[in-house]
Amino acid sequence: MARASGGESALRKHLRVLDAFDAFHPYLTLARIAEIAGMAPSTAHRLVAQLEAEGLLERMPDRSYRLGVRLWEFAARTPSALGLRELARPWMSGLHARIRQHTQLAVRSGRDVLFIERMSTPDAVVNATLIGGRTPLPVSSSGLVLLAHADEAVVDEVIAAGWPRFTERTLRDGAALRERLRHVRAQGFADLPGHIHDDSRGIAVPVRGPHDAVHAALGVVVRNDAAPVQPIVELLTVAAAGISRALQDAYLPDQGAEHHRGGPLMSGSRASLDYFAGRDEHDPVVA
Repeated sequence: MARASGGESALRKHLRVLDAFDAFHPYLTLARIAEIAGMAPSTAHRLVAQLEAEGLLERMPDRSYRLGVRLWEFAARTPSALGLRELARPWMSGLHARIRQHTQLAVRSGRDVLFIERMSTPDAVVNATLIGGRTPLPVSSSGLVLLAHADEAVVDEVIAAGWPRFTERTLRDGAALRERLRHVRAQGFADLPGHIHDDSRGIAVPVRGPHDAVHAALGVVVRNDAAPVQPIVELLTVAAAGISRALQDAYLPDQGAEHHRGGPLMSGSRASLDYFAGRDEHDPVVA
């Protein structure tokens, strides 16, 4: 890997440019990209031009930039993210029809929980997550589920790095976190009332892949009231089991291509899946 001056790789500098964009800032000028990425305008200009040439950034008529659709193409081929999202969507839709609040699917990314799908209604309670957004693991019910089944070294790293406190109920320290993780493992779900917002309650369960490994977390965000949690946990558990079966039918995510069972990383009608299965891999896909 070629390295730029100061020991930072060229790839890392390109990623700093891409990281400048988020859900609240989808369009940025070159000057703003340079400012957010913390680099000289001339460096930003060179990197942006390279990313634009590869379709990773797109230039708008007003000379601002947005993330390129080619990034979505890459993400759509990722089994641990959009492949999982596609398999989970039918089960999430059924769950959301019953919950009528927020239903979300998440995976772990470093010390954060990364939300890859979310379904909501206009009158639902406050929810601080976005599709493609990140939240520190210790403050989210989905994050606690994922962290409870992670290696102890990951827990140590999370505690060493710390996390923000959003409300008075947010977990305070490493001791409290370890105790809550033991509780999550014992009961099979995480329940966090008022840990990010006083009006909201996050409840999540694990989604298991092959070999019973926890692959994702399925959660809901509902009103933080006196309603019993167990009926919601039961709905979550049924949906998570359905997603887990779909994962096991599709592939073995932790053993590589030689152990892929041949199932598609997508959902659809039987006729559509049969059609795709019968196509030559080089045939174009049309709308």
